[in-house]
Amino acid sequence: MGGRRVGARSAVAAIMAWAAFSWAAFFCVAVRAEGRGEPVQFIPHLVYRTGPYAPTGIPLADGMADYFTLINTRDGGIGGVRLVFEECDTAYGTDRGIACYEALKTKGPTGAAVVLPLSTGITYALIERTRADRIPLFSSGYGRADAGDGRVFPYVFTLPASYWTGADTAVTHIARGLGGTAALKGRRIALVHHDSAFGREPIPLLEELSARYGFALETFPVTPPGLEQKAVWLQVARQFRADDVLLWGWGVLNSAALKEAAAVGFPADHIIGVWWAGSEQDVMPAGDAARGYKALAFHATGDRFPAIDAIRRHVVERGRAAGDGSHVGTVLYNRGLYNAVVVVEAIRTAQRHFGARPLTGDEVRWGFESLNLTAETIRALGLEGFMAPLRISCADHEGMTPIRIQQWTGRAWVPASDWIEPNREVIRALVEKSAAAYAAEKKIPVRSCR
Repeated sequence: MGGRRVGARSAVAAIMAWAAFSWAAFFCVAVRAEGRGEPVQFIPHLVYRTGPYAPTGIPLADGMADYFTLINTRDGGIGGVRLVFEECDTAYGTDRGIACYEALKTKGPTGAAVVLPLSTGITYALIERTRADRIPLFSSGYGRADAGDGRVFPYVFTLPASYWTGADTAVTHIARGLGGTAALKGRRIALVHHDSAFGREPIPLLEELSARYGFALETFPVTPPGLEQKAVWLQVARQFRADDVLLWGWGVLNSAALKEAAAVGFPADHIIGVWWAGSEQDVMPAGDAARGYKALAFHATGDRFPAIDAIRRHVVERGRAAGDGSHVGTVLYNRGLYNAVVVVEAIRTAQRHFGARPLTGDEVRWGFESLNLTAETIRALGLEGFMAPLRISCADHEGMTPIRIQQWTGRAWVPASDWIEPNREVIRALVEKSAAAYAAEKKIPVRSCR
């Protein structure tokens, strides 16, 4: 025992020494680059390549990293400022996410330009920290839906859509299939959800729509990781007798849900998953049980875009990819690409105002609030058809872009709807009401945004 303790201490000491060297080495590289007249912009990269959600976290991280690498290798950075990004693995844990943020927020010549938590739990934990540190927090399609009110949450950006916008889209799609919202009256809609802040996020909006349209709503929490769902789906199908199911899951919960739904005879084409339940990793393990299943999407899948061709030429084929290149064009790789595109364009927008130099987090926040991704801009980026145009403002940090329904054929995801416009007035009213309550609770001043 004594010998093993000494060995363990030695191993821990070696790991700590290696980690300290790695941190110091990175910082020196950044400083030397700036000293050579090569300015750099530092972006912390919170990822989860390990832990229970690693199969979904890896392609997401790869997509972001590869686009940042493309901008450096092909373009020489943004306005001559190279991007320096460092990954910190959270394993999808909130405590580790906070530790990663605190370790990385002051690195680089001007500190962190932006932080991407890639977790609703970490997002909740960082909202007030990033406000105090004046660093934009980019929670794309996750986190607090009411953070779309930039008057209350000046440093949080939820674009292009929140969970409330996603839930609204799912209900609209169901209504369209029935002939209109009047047909929703008496309909039974179940929400099967990850029992966490993430999974509970759509409930306020669904309750609002239930009262407005007259459908019955029942929620069914699933304890993570979600492998045991037999009892839940028996309740959904035989006790509640659901007509439609919204699946707000993550990781293995999703494929397990599709298998259990099939086991009780619930049709896959009457299940609509959130965009975090609409990847290849969610359907392929479920086999035939996933055929016909639908999910929300705010960007395209596939690799038929000039920007992805450029990633293959300048990054993957030159051995500079974050992974082995096998995920390129998949749903979550493209989700990471979407995140990186928005970050790059927010920095580019801020540079037009503040100059082509390393920017502070506060200056990048201005870039996010002034972001206007037009159809022409998207085409110039080599992403025509990949994403909808998007505009952000001081008051609106979400943008509420249209959402599409995609469907799994058994081999690929294909569009199952056109782009569905959200009910902006309904969603925004709920956002402002919830944000005002948050401001009152936290005693936060509300910006005028004139």
